[in-house]
Amino acid sequence: MRQLGIVGVGLMGGSLALAAREKKLFDSIVGCCKSRESSRAAIELNVIDRALSFDDLIADSDTIALAAPVETIVALIPKLVAAKSDAVFADLGSTKTAIVQAIPPAIRGRFVAAHPMCGTEYSGPKAAFGSLYDDRIVVLCDTEANDQGALETIQTLFSVIGMKIVKMRSQDHDRHAAFISHLPHAISYALANSVLRQEDKRSILTLAAGGFRDMSRLAKSSSAMWIDIFKQNKPAITAAINAFDDELKKAEKLLAGDDWDALERWMKSANALHAIFKAE
Repeated sequence: MRQLGIVGVGLMGGSLALAAREKKLFDSIVGCCKSRESSRAAIELNVIDRALSFDDLIADSDTIALAAPVETIVALIPKLVAAKSDAVFADLGSTKTAIVQAIPPAIRGRFVAAHPMCGTEYSGPKAAFGSLYDDRIVVLCDTEANDQGALETIQTLFSVIGMKIVKMRSQDHDRHAAFISHLPHAISYALANSVLRQEDKRSILTLAAGGFRDMSRLAKSSSAMWIDIFKQNKPAITAAINAFDDELKKAEKLLAGDDWDALERWMKSANALHAIFKAE
């Protein structure tokens, strides 16, 4: 594989570049960044070799990864028809249905819809690190529409950088991701806002321990990125929030009624989640 072109050289795209560079998968790695400052940082950190415009990147790259916010990915996908006739594409977006629906028929076979299930609360080229993808899951969606050669290329890329491949329908992915990924971010934002409205800064700094810091960590995530995800996956995220709200109301009712035995059973039922993780 000669050249990897990455659109969006932040945490996800930059980490992909570093992992691919470490494995020597490409002769060169180029990027399209959102600003001159990002371009300069990505080059200085040796994340990419060169920064190009979107048009120049797709004109000369053999493998193209879209690692921008999901609404930007949807807007850019139709423009990929101007890429090389044998170029292979993948996106790294956290939602899949809207992205798949945006792919023009002319390139559908060469476009693999992917979601690496990893990340941190940080963004930008400086947040990238080569081991981000190690031993993590990448979900490939609706692969029955892919050309075999394109699918093998993208599978090889993810496998070599250490990822485990799972395949599913895009609609199923979005429903599962709403609970496993998107809901935790909504909860973290809600927790941070509720505390900020009740407590002064001194109390937060003095009393906040590991539990609060762990649960509020995701509230540091980029709002620009996550508002796009919430837009694209609105129905599934709404359903997840409603399910979570039902559980909170159940706890509130038991607490109000001093039903401590039932409240303890409710707590114990949640322990089953960690038994699942332990079994893995």
